[in-house]
Amino acid sequence: MKSAYELALERSGGALRELPEDKKAEINELDVICKSKIAEAEITAENKLKTMSDPEQIREFKESLANEILSIRDRYERKKEAVRNRQD
Repeated sequence: MKSAYELALERSGGALRELPEDKKAEINELDVICKSKIAEAEITAENKLKTMSDPEQIREFKESLANEILSIRDRYERKKEAVRNRQD
């Protein structure tokens, strides 16, 4: 999945400004944190799913997990965008 920045870069034909190394490092760190938060949510969910037996409850729980993962990704995309737009 492409980030909002990558999509904007494609749409503009690559005319966006190049990011300084410190911002790239900060964005990479946010990516690592985002991936770890998602992994944590998935592991927690996997353990909880083992105790569930009702198919409807399982479906709702999986839906909830998907929404949580989308929320995590969205939150970190906003943080990365803030880093990109920050005037240092």
